[in-house]
Amino acid sequence: MNAPADAISAAPAKPAQRAARDPVHWLLITVALLFAAVFLVLPLANVFAQALAAGFGPYWRALAEPDTLSAIRLTMIIAAVSVPLNAVFGVAASWAISKFEFRGKTFLLSLIDLPFSISPVVAGLLFVLLFGVNGLLGHWLEAHHVRILFALPGMVLATIFVTFPYVARELIPIMRTQGREQEEAALTLGASGWKTFWHVTLPSVKWGLFYGIVLCNARAMGEFGAVSVVSGHIAGQTDTLPLRVEKLYNEFDPVAPFAVATLLALLALATMLLKALLEWKTRHEP
Repeated sequence: MNAPADAISAAPAKPAQRAARDPVHWLLITVALLFAAVFLVLPLANVFAQALAAGFGPYWRALAEPDTLSAIRLTMIIAAVSVPLNAVFGVAASWAISKFEFRGKTFLLSLIDLPFSISPVVAGLLFVLLFGVNGLLGHWLEAHHVRILFALPGMVLATIFVTFPYVARELIPIMRTQGREQEEAALTLGASGWKTFWHVTLPSVKWGLFYGIVLCNARAMGEFGAVSVVSGHIAGQTDTLPLRVEKLYNEFDPVAPFAVATLLALLALATMLLKALLEWKTRHEP
């Protein structure tokens, strides 16, 4: 009579149950949480603590400084220009790579990954060698009174360079997984290629596209190395938020650099929340 009960008790535990009882499982979780607390949570908490150490008055005054407001505006302008351009490039490149076969496909993939393998400082130096006074195009630009370096165009170009892989690299695996069946069915039913793209391809990757745009925007607003090389560090003119933080910190201001840094920290937290929301949407979308 007790055979079924004995058989149930003798049945092997499920993988999840075995993992819950495995000490290595808990050790790995503990190490991951400790690492996140020491290297992520504590520095972030310290930034806010230092920013608010003297109270809200000095904190708001630091954010209201004209040079800081200029840095905020410039950062938003750079992101507003570079992110849409990268989104257009990312959609076009991922669509071509995942849906079509053509010569140079491997080379295009390598170009997309290039900013991941080059230091941002080196990327900024490349623009200096190209657009500088003694650069490849420097004399022509100077003769025609076109200013690229130490101005908004150079900062936008540097930001586009370091951020353009994000949208494409997010969409390529999604489009490859989906295949071409839906597009081919739409074309068979008489839809044009452009209509197929807008009504079939793009809606099927919308959450991946939003996810890539969020990551691209976060990197664009937080970029330091490449922008630092081409900006000239002109206060009130070519300082972005990261450059403004560095300048204030080098001036030994006890509050202002941390106050400005909280804006970037809040951007990082907002990016994390949007990332989690988009991942949840992707998992639960029918």
